[in-house]
Amino acid sequence: MTTKQSLKAETTETVMVPDHIDTVDALMAHYVAGSLPEPARVLVESHLEMKPDHRLLVSDLESMAGEALEQIPEAAISDRKAQLAAVFGSAPPAEDQAPADLQAHGGFFPKAIRNLVGYDVDTVPWKTKLPGFKEYSTNIDGCEVSLMWIKAGRALPAHTHKGMELTLILDGAFNDARGRFGPGDISVADESVDHRPIAEKDRPCIAFSVLDAPVKLTGSFRQLIGDLIG
Repeated sequence: MTTKQSLKAETTETVMVPDHIDTVDALMAHYVAGSLPEPARVLVESHLEMKPDHRLLVSDLESMAGEALEQIPEAAISDRKAQLAAVFGSAPPAEDQAPADLQAHGGFFPKAIRNLVGYDVDTVPWKTKLPGFKEYSTNIDGCEVSLMWIKAGRALPAHTHKGMELTLILDGAFNDARGRFGPGDISVADESVDHRPIAEKDRPCIAFSVLDAPVKLTGSFRQLIGDLIG
């Protein structure tokens, strides 16, 4: 899901991960493995903040990964003293980059998203891209990162994907041919998914998305015109 402008724009042709992700469980496995780019990691962390009971799956995956590591034969460390000196002499981890006022108190967006983009819902520099559709987008770690506000009942243009699209619903909900996605849910879409997301009629849908390649418009010309003008 993206805007009229973004639909035409070419983003960096960088795959999100070396292996294909087609389910939320696969996404969680990459999260545990530490193989996700920063925006995708933030999306998963935000999902877990919104649905903390889903951390049980992450815990199970971490246990499985730990058991697998225990099966790896031990190997001698070359130049152990030099490596220990490098570890203890390294700089401490960087502090969160979000403004101090966003770090000091809770907000509408999950903490990880606030820290990544530096905004909360009431400070996002939204840009109207289509009638009933506003967006803020930027490029981080080779991915197009977007915050989206979709008017209640608004349909986005039908499209498919040239790469991966991960979308986390922050408020409201949207429906497509696959079903309903509500607060805390993650939509995983790729070239096999051709959808036309429609925000539910009771409230706007606010979402956070991460893409690693442009999307491609689909559907009939008449439907496309109708979707673009709202």
